[in-house]
Amino acid sequence: MSEPDPPTDPRTTPGPAPAGEPAGLEREAEWLRGRGDCSDVVISSRVRIARNLAGFPFMTTAGRTDRLQILELCKRRLLSLPMGAGQRVLWVSLQDARADERDALVERQLISRNHAKGKLSSGRGSTDEPRGVAVILPEERVSVMVNEEDHLRLQSIRSGLALEECLADVDRLDDELEKGLDLAFHPRFGYLTACPTNVGTGLRLSVMLHLPGLKMTGELDKASRAAHDMGLAIRGFHGEGSEANGEFYQISNQTTLGKSDALLMRELNDEIIPTMIGYERHAREKLLGDRRDATHDTVARALGTLRHARLLRASEAMELLGLVRLGIVGGLLDGVPIGRVHGLLLGIQPAHLQRITGKKLQPRERRSARAELCRARLAP
Repeated sequence: MSEPDPPTDPRTTPGPAPAGEPAGLEREAEWLRGRGDCSDVVISSRVRIARNLAGFPFMTTAGRTDRLQILELCKRRLLSLPMGAGQRVLWVSLQDARADERDALVERQLISRNHAKGKLSSGRGSTDEPRGVAVILPEERVSVMVNEEDHLRLQSIRSGLALEECLADVDRLDDELEKGLDLAFHPRFGYLTACPTNVGTGLRLSVMLHLPGLKMTGELDKASRAAHDMGLAIRGFHGEGSEANGEFYQISNQTTLGKSDALLMRELNDEIIPTMIGYERHAREKLLGDRRDATHDTVARALGTLRHARLLRASEAMELLGLVRLGIVGGLLDGVPIGRVHGLLLGIQPAHLQRITGKKLQPRERRSARAELCRARLAP
């Protein structure tokens, strides 16, 4: 299908970008601002829906010609979306982006690791796979992956417990996209997706929790088993396949077939997540009561290491920042803005370190640059 090029629009025309980061992503990520409901425990909320174009094979069987056509159709529609005042759409063609640019998008949780690598769920694929991501700026809350596991993955991510607001974001975007795209839908089964577990609403609700209290009181395994028993997926800071360094955990539903948006929202937002928040707050009360001196010593030592270390691995820095964050929200540390700690959770990651320093860094150089950044940002 051939369509005329969309008109030039300043909202979709990026300016110069810092090294290692696509143009338009110069700000700190909104979801790491440490604001919103229950932000003492909840770092961020994310809602993602999967959609596919009618008349095209799923990504698992689509040929390259199909994938190119899907990409072009979705890109044109995304770049023609109506925007609010001051907003614009940033489009990044991932097959043309540098590796460090793709890594920065992963670190900002705008694309998945598989999307960055061009890997499909079948395992095939490569970095020259036709795929992209659209990000609505300047808030950077809403983004769309094109040609990931499904043709379209719409997501909204916000600071604090804000699942309902995120769902409203993606619902609005879904409605706008459907005005110009024919989406695969079955009257009985709902929206059709590449993975059967997503059929129906195609909805995935996810909340990132900071659970150092449960870890330090030895109750985390019990809470994790309870979450698994309730059919939830538990992942690390960067999602599937990542470690939960710093005791940051992403918790999400695993299946959508046979469940409405309202039911999924009620289960996670009104029942499961409040229960997990309650467990963590109770564990922190124990630490700040019976074990206050020991906890204060632990978080103070973590801050001291970050202020004086000369070499830091990413995993070590995440653990230390997680402890400092506990000290801040628990009232044990004064004079350290929580927003600065949240900014470091992103700044210490490899691609963002390279963006900050303006050069490619080898592993040893990254450890040195990471420590230098922590010393500078957390100086008394």
